[in-house]
Amino acid sequence: MTKGTAQFVGIDVSKQHLDVGFYPAGRHWEEQYDEAGILRLTKQLSEQPVELIVVEATGGLQIPLVASLVAASLPVVVVNPRQVRDFAKALGQLAKTDRLDALVLARFAEAVRPELRPVRDELSQHLAALMARRRQLMEMLVAEKNRLHSALKPLRKPIKTHIAWLQRQLKQIDSDLDSAIRASAHWRTQEDIIRSVPGAGQGLARTLIIDLPELGQLNRRQISALVGLAPYNKDSGHSRGRRAIWGGRAHVRAALYMAALSASRCNPVIRPFYQRLRQQGKPFKVAITACMRKLLVTINTMVKNQTPWQAVAADQA
Repeated sequence: MTKGTAQFVGIDVSKQHLDVGFYPAGRHWEEQYDEAGILRLTKQLSEQPVELIVVEATGGLQIPLVASLVAASLPVVVVNPRQVRDFAKALGQLAKTDRLDALVLARFAEAVRPELRPVRDELSQHLAALMARRRQLMEMLVAEKNRLHSALKPLRKPIKTHIAWLQRQLKQIDSDLDSAIRASAHWRTQEDIIRSVPGAGQGLARTLIIDLPELGQLNRRQISALVGLAPYNKDSGHSRGRRAIWGGRAHVRAALYMAALSASRCNPVIRPFYQRLRQQGKPFKVAITACMRKLLVTINTMVKNQTPWQAVAADQA
């Protein structure tokens, strides 16, 4: 690699090792994925002219690496693996190995140049992990309760024991989340603002605070697209396809869906909006998705302006 030439770096993360690719140099090397390997890689990248580093989101496996790169003030972005895979297919790169993935990530960094975003601090990452664990426990709890209805008598006792254990675990995680959020003046203010909206409860407030840190920092179109509530056109020539939402953060949408159902019954702004859409013949799914988007945009404006719910202001948001 020519010294002084800015390089784009892609890092493919696996449990055992890191594959590092450079573009346009086409260089590649492999590093052990442990504390020592992370430190070596961070030091090497800090000594080179790096324009941008791209890492795929791998279910949290990338967090120690990203934290080290951020601490060294290196420009790193975590991206959606599907986006990178589509990019590889567009290049005609159908083969898939760790080495090829790293080089594709480097080319993706140069061609797309994804925007740098603030990386969560240690406490935010801890809360995000707690929320993820809570979702896992809820899924197991629902599954066990469903099994209990059809379980044979000898199996009911251990299932009930497991249900009781899951409920205790959920209670403990809820307590930890409450303590962390109430201990932070910023998060406490955010929660109070969100929960002032009729139909928005604790679940939505927690999800938005922890899983949508960009709330209040983006405009209405950007926040809708980020969550996956922005409808996309599907037109070609004279054909006009049905618009549909795509991508985004599924966990945030799930929380907004439950809040929108409640708001469609009790919120003085969302309720008439929902009724008007239904009277116009819009299907339930279309109407409730529009309510989810309106609710998100309203809360985004409230958080941006640091103002609690006001029906008139919310209607104009």
